[in-house]
Amino acid sequence: MAVLLLALINAAHADTTPAALRAAAEQAVRTQYGTAGSRVVIVPTRLSARLRLASCPHALQARVPMRQGTPSRVAVAVSCPVNPGWTIQVPVQMQVFRNVLVSNHPLARGDILGPADVHSEERDIARLGYGYIESLDQILGHSLGRPLIASVVLEPGDFNGRQTVHAGQDVELVAQVDGIEVRTRGMALDGGDTGADLRVRNDNSGRIIQGVVIGAGQVQALP
Repeated sequence: MAVLLLALINAAHADTTPAALRAAAEQAVRTQYGTAGSRVVIVPTRLSARLRLASCPHALQARVPMRQGTPSRVAVAVSCPVNPGWTIQVPVQMQVFRNVLVSNHPLARGDILGPADVHSEERDIARLGYGYIESLDQILGHSLGRPLIASVVLEPGDFNGRQTVHAGQDVELVAQVDGIEVRTRGMALDGGDTGADLRVRNDNSGRIIQGVVIGAGQVQALP
């Protein structure tokens, strides 16, 4: 399994007490997950006080396994890099806090969110298994795919694709009539991204026409 070398204890002769092993493992975790904007809190865990390892003439190495996302606990491989050496798995439980977006009030399916709808709040992202949103820029033009209650963390899965056309928007309706391109105005009755099917009410005739979004504010009438 691929691993990433993250920390060394710089010492001519490394301490191998349980406290030293925990310190090496915890420092490796802080280095791995303490990225800009993150605050790492280590939840204390104990190693057996009876643990005895051979002394190590070199600095201890601590390796954190490569994991997708941010887990709440990891097993850090702390080792003495000499032959024959030794390796012990040190469990580390952690919390990783970042500022994420939280809903201010109940939100409806189809809403496109603005600054009045959300606020930034520090949460433990190790507990947010479905992801999180840090900035409105990440969801610019995307509508909610389901209703949300107040005070919940926004997740990527809460949102539909980016809407190039919005329901109720005035659009240009493009149609082909006997090989001639005809353009007129209409009002979109649905929203969607480029390539999405939707309905448009023709301003001139009042007819409801099925179309497909071909660009910002443009809908191609389907035959």
